[in-house]
Amino acid sequence: MNTVAPAAAPTEAELRSLLWLVAVGFFMQTLDATIVNTALPAMARSLGESPLRMQSVVVAYSLTMAMLIPASGWLADRFGLRPVFMSAIVLFSAGSLLCAMAGNLSLLVAARVLQGLGGALLLPVGRLAVLKTFPRERFLQAMSFVAIPGLIGPLIGPTLGGWIVEVATWHWIFLINLPVGLLGGLATLRYMPVQRNVALARFDLTGYLLLAFGMVSLSLALDGLSGLGLRQAGVLVLMIFGLASLTAYWMHALRHPNPLFSPHLFGVASLRIGLLGNLFSRLGSACMPLMIPLLMQVTMGYSPLQAGLMMLPVTLASMGMKRPGTWLLTRFGYRRVLVLNTLLVGLATASFALTTLDQPVGLRVVQLMVFGAVNSIQFTAMNTLTLKDLGPTMASSGNSLLSMVQMLAMGMGVAAAGAVLAAFTGYFGPVEAAAALPAFRGTFVCMGLMTIASAAIFWQLSDFEAPAARSRHEPAEME
Repeated sequence: MNTVAPAAAPTEAELRSLLWLVAVGFFMQTLDATIVNTALPAMARSLGESPLRMQSVVVAYSLTMAMLIPASGWLADRFGLRPVFMSAIVLFSAGSLLCAMAGNLSLLVAARVLQGLGGALLLPVGRLAVLKTFPRERFLQAMSFVAIPGLIGPLIGPTLGGWIVEVATWHWIFLINLPVGLLGGLATLRYMPVQRNVALARFDLTGYLLLAFGMVSLSLALDGLSGLGLRQAGVLVLMIFGLASLTAYWMHALRHPNPLFSPHLFGVASLRIGLLGNLFSRLGSACMPLMIPLLMQVTMGYSPLQAGLMMLPVTLASMGMKRPGTWLLTRFGYRRVLVLNTLLVGLATASFALTTLDQPVGLRVVQLMVFGAVNSIQFTAMNTLTLKDLGPTMASSGNSLLSMVQMLAMGMGVAAAGAVLAAFTGYFGPVEAAAALPAFRGTFVCMGLMTIASAAIFWQLSDFEAPAARSRHEPAEME
């Protein structure tokens, strides 16, 4: 069993300050995941790119986070909580500065990778600091406090991004991170504990490289035809290499004494179905925070601020459905709720194909709220299903695996939507402004059908399975 280096017991004031530090780090990470969505058309004009080819800015950030999350816990144990959290703030701030300085799309994507390296460590390492510092009986209360900024970030991100673009330039979306990063760095030196494990298992570097290469290859293959401009042969090669790498990881994990993610995790049926459902159902819905503002600005003439404000109904409905979603699971069970709700999420996604230029604003708001509500139920059900049957020895690994799959699915969903949108744009010919509406309609239908197809995964659950009590290992909501 790992032993922890002794440290002086923190005072109550230091505990509160640590909570605020971790909460601000979580807020920075979740805010930056959504704030760029409404600014992409402005970025495209500034960089001389098409707004329909800017999804790589989002994919790079999500994919980088998915890559680093599996190593975050080991890094914190190996080098200590304070150095790793400080490194996360430095990387995030440096990436933000380079994003603001980027003069072309390639440099912007590279800077987003650096920013994602920092963002990937902010939440897991911060959560680990809370876990190691707070008494067990106060952990849930502490994590509930930390999770609140994670809900506020997506709430204000699209609107704040649109407002900044209108009153200044898109560069300030990234520059505002610098003073926050400076204050966070000073607070880290003062309040973050230096704990690290004295006895530490050897990191499965081979498994990590195989897993990371497989994720990157498949994501780049999805983004290849649109964002990277690859030909079909290049996309096929990337997909083959990615699938081969993931297969090699599985075979490696079967014989490794301490793999990154044990294959025994997949012996738990609820985790197996939950992870697969998370991955495939999100491929269809994860693109919506990008596609909706893009649709409104490119085809309907909305300003960035107006497009950002139109995302508020989605987030407010999502937050309002957290409690009802739990009641539905208790009343009807996972199988019934997830099968039916996955169909509803797919239909809600496809319904945006009915968008017209003269559609009443009130009807559009209702449509957005319906999507936010069913999407919230989906996330709550999938996340609790995935972790509810894991014992204490598997909870930490299962939690990290779920976080990785969530971020991977977000990146792959955006990449898939970009590829489908590029295909429809090519089919309908070069289009601008309102003429691009048919391409968007076709994309929404395709992404909705992807989500509907994933309902078959949840059909494999038992007929009625009530949710277990929430455990202390359950992850904070990231949606």
